[in-house]
Amino acid sequence: MSESQFVLTMASIVFVSMPLIIAVCGEIITERSGIVNLSLDGSMLMAAMTGFVIAYESDNIWAGFLAAMLVGAFFAFIVAFGSIRLRQSQFAIGFVLTLLGDDLSAFLGQNYTRTPGPTVTHFGIPLLKEIPIIGPIFFNQDALVYFTYFLVFFTWFWLFRTQPGLRLRSVGERPEAAFARGVGVNRQRYLYTVIGGALVGLAGAAYSLDVKIGWSDGHIRGMGWIALAIVIFGGWSPIRGALGALLFGATKALASYLQSRFPEVSVVAFNAIPWLLMITVLLLVGSDFTERVILMAPQRMQRPLQRFLRVSPPKALGSTFVED
Repeated sequence: MSESQFVLTMASIVFVSMPLIIAVCGEIITERSGIVNLSLDGSMLMAAMTGFVIAYESDNIWAGFLAAMLVGAFFAFIVAFGSIRLRQSQFAIGFVLTLLGDDLSAFLGQNYTRTPGPTVTHFGIPLLKEIPIIGPIFFNQDALVYFTYFLVFFTWFWLFRTQPGLRLRSVGERPEAAFARGVGVNRQRYLYTVIGGALVGLAGAAYSLDVKIGWSDGHIRGMGWIALAIVIFGGWSPIRGALGALLFGATKALASYLQSRFPEVSVVAFNAIPWLLMITVLLLVGSDFTERVILMAPQRMQRPLQRFLRVSPPKALGSTFVED
C-alpha cells in the first residue's frame, strides 16, 4: 500500500467512525448517570430519517441536525420518564422504543428513499492540514468530524476533571450518598439522559446527511447496538470509547479490502468480520483471560494495563432511585 493509499484509508476510517463516536459519547453520558438507554438503534434510525427529511424539505442541513437531536432527546426522555416516574424497566422501555423507531422510520421515510439531499462540506484547517500524513488524515475533514474531536475530549474533561462531572458520576455510582449530600439524583438523571439522547440523535443524522448521504430503510440498522457494545468495551470512558469506534471502523475497512482481494469468497463472510471481532472483544474484556494478560506483563506495565483493560460499569447502572 502506497503512502497516499494509506492516508486515504485512514482518513476514511476517521470519517466513517465519526457518527459512532458521537453516539458512544452520548450513551456514556447517559449511563454514567445510572440510566441505560437501549433505544439507541431505533433512536438513530428515527433521527436519521427525520434529519434527512427536514434538511431536504427546508433546504437547510443544520435544521435537519437540530430536528434529529430533538428526536434523540425525546426517545431518551421517554426512557428516563418510564424509569424514574413510572418505575418501569429501563431495558424493556428501551427495547420497545428500538422496535418502534425501526418500523416508524421505515414507514414515515418511505417517500424519501434514495432521494439526493444536502450534505456537509469538507474543508481543511489551514497549516494543520499541511502536516505530513497526520494533516490529511485528521485535519482535512468536515465540521462534524472536528466537532467530534472536541466532543471526546470535552466529555472526558467534564466527567473526570469538573465538579459537575463528579456529581454526575456519583449519581451513577452511589445515588443514596449523592442524595444525602443534596444532589438531585433524578433531576441529574433526566438532564444527562436527554443530553446523551440528543447526541445519539445527532449521530443518526450524521449518517444520513454526511457519511451515508440519503435515507433508505434500515441503512444504519445495528449501529446503535454497536455503540452500546463499544461503551462497554471502552469502560465508560469517552477516549477509550472513541478508540473502540475507530477500531470497528478499521475492521470494516479491512473487510472491504479483503473482499476486493478475494472476490471468490462470499461478501457475507467479510461483512461478518467486524461483528465477530466486537463479540470476541466483549467476551475477553474483564474476563479471566484479561487478568492473566495483566499478570504476565512486566511489573511497570501492570498498572497502566489494569486501567485500560479492566472495566466496571457504574454501580447503580439500570437501577431506579426513589427520592424520599
